[in-house]
Order: sequence, then C-alpha cells, then structure tokens
Amino acid sequence: MTRARSSATWLVLAFALVVVYASLFPFAGWRVPPGGVATWLWLPWPAWFPRFDIVSNLLGYLPLGLLAYVAAVRSGWRAGAAFAAAVGAATLLSYTLEVLQQFLPARVPSLLDLALNAAGATLGALAGTALHAIGALERWQSWRDRWFVRESAGAIALLLLWPLGLLFPTPVPLGVGQVWDEARGWALAALAGTPWFEPAQAFLAPPSAPVPRPSLIVEAVAVALGLLVPCLIAYTVTHPGVRRLVLAAGAAAVAVGTMTLASAMNYGPDNALAWWTPAVGPGLVGGLAAAVLCLPLGRRRVAGVALVALTALVAIVAMAPTDAYYALNLQGWQQGRFIRFHGLAQWVGWFWPYVAMGWLLSRLGRAGAA
Repeated sequence: MTRARSSATWLVLAFALVVVYASLFPFAGWRVPPGGVATWLWLPWPAWFPRFDIVSNLLGYLPLGLLAYVAAVRSGWRAGAAFAAAVGAATLLSYTLEVLQQFLPARVPSLLDLALNAAGATLGALAGTALHAIGALERWQSWRDRWFVRESAGAIALLLLWPLGLLFPTPVPLGVGQVWDEARGWALAALAGTPWFEPAQAFLAPPSAPVPRPSLIVEAVAVALGLLVPCLIAYTVTHPGVRRLVLAAGAAAVAVGTMTLASAMNYGPDNALAWWTPAVGPGLVGGLAAAVLCLPLGRRRVAGVALVALTALVAIVAMAPTDAYYALNLQGWQQGRFIRFHGLAQWVGWFWPYVAMGWLLSRLGRAGAA
C-alpha cells in the first residue's frame, strides 16, 4: 500500500517560497554586477557580523531542514537519505539565493550566510532525526489516520497556515484575502509603457467616492464566513461525527487567540482585544452555528459549501474600506516594527483564500469522492 502524502510536503514548499521572498525582498533594482560568471558564483566573506543576521540566518533555515526531513521520511525515504536530501536541498537553495542577491543592490551576499543557513538546515534535520528515533513521527501518523481521511495533506497544510495569515492586518476580523489593491498596482506596473496602460488604468481605477464601512450585519457575516471556511476545510478530510465538532471548536479558539495576539503585537497587551468589534461576537456565534449545521454533510458536499462560503468571504473583504483600525495596524507593520516578519504573514493572508479555492475545486472534481 502506498503512503499518503505528508502535509509536511506542502509546508516545506510554502516555507521555501517564504525563504525566497525574505532573501530577495524588495525585488527591485535588478542589475548585472561587475565581473563574469566565476565572480558571481564566488561568495565573499563579510567584513562585519551583525548578531541579528547571525541568529536569523541560523534559525531561519531550521524549520526548512526539519520539514524537508519529515516530508522525505514520511514519503518512504530511508532516514540517512532523507537527512542528506534535506540538508543538501536547503544548502543548494541558500547558495542559489545568495548568488541572486549579487544582482540586487539592496542585498549583500555572504559566505557566512550560506554557512549559517546550512548549519540551521542541519540542526533542523537533526531534530527531525531525533523525532523519528523516538517514534514521534509514527505517533503523529497514527493520530492523523484516526482523525483524517487518507488524502488530507493539503487540508492540514491549509489549516496550519490559516492562523499565520490572520496575524497580518485584515480589513475585517478574520477577513483574509484583500490583495486587490496590490494586484491593481502589479498589473499597472506590468503594463507601464505599453498601449494598454491607459485603458487598464481607467478600468482598474478605484472608486472616486469613499466606500462606506460595512454595516454591523455585513461585518458579522464576514466574521462568520471567516470562521466557517476553515471548519469546512477540516470537514472535507474528516468523517461526520464528534471529531468535526472538536475541530470546529478548535478553529474558533485559534481564531480568537490569533487575532488577540495580532492586536497585542501592535497595540500592547493592554489593548489585546482592540480587534473585538460589536460584530465579532454575533459573527463567531453564527459561524459556529453554521459549522454545527454542516456536521452531517458528506465530504464532497462540504467542499461545495466551503467554496461558496469562501467566495462570499473574498467578495465582502474585497469591498471593505480601509478603516482606522486597519490603517493604523497596517502602518505599524509596514513602517518597521514587523518588517522582518510581515512578508510571511502578508503573503499567506493575501493568497490563502485563493489557494484554498483551488484545493476545494480539486476535491469537487475528484471522481468517487464521498
């Protein structure tokens, strides 16, 4: 019998994309550096060693090494081959990104960074080896087999990434997916200097009149949908029963805890509940009630309901204006307090709903799905 795909496979791919983002940000000013190919492939030793850079380069690749090792082992690789592949792939990725940094004036390639990245990946792979040796990976697999159906890796990865997306400021509580302003800017930048720029600018122009803030009812619906969607994604990989109810309660607890943490990070512990608007309580209750009503549905039918709910959530979030809370919250992230972390949460918050839509569509299109 073939093994089920490990959720670590999707997580390691997502984390690798984050590493690429963090290493090449801000993706601006690309130019050909002096020297030839041999010069570009040679990484210099740095003249100074900032403590933060040393720690971040070491710890930043630790999860990558761990996840890569776990993904390889749980896909059937031998422990030794999984260790070598995890460390080798992470080191190759680091070297490639360090070389590419030579083409970005805002980045400084460094042989020390490569060494620290490789060391971090090695520590992560060693941690994975230790977990494998004490049987932790097997116990996780046993627990997963009891709670989830066989093809559940994608859903588990989505559920693990969902709280991370909530840490980035959202226009309404639990309202991930507001990427349209940025997408408009990307589209216009891509069309700059072409005959299509002016028509696109006119078509994509934001409304001249201020967009009114959603009513409490609409905001409560958005909160309810924001909670309902991860509950339904969990349902698509679990059988009807008590386990679904436990997962729904867990999603509500994670949502409240994550939003509270995000508010505390921006405003301090005394204002940790600043995100709790009058619409949040009714929205959470409505989301949980809808999740309870969906408990007996089959997995394929749940996927269809989840796709409708997710589409409605994205539509509400896309029309939401930038209120004072959102603007102040976003300003705190973009002006430096979280500049080293905001990229990860930002991209997850932007694109999580659309990746989830693709995954739900794949579940609906699967022949013979229950």
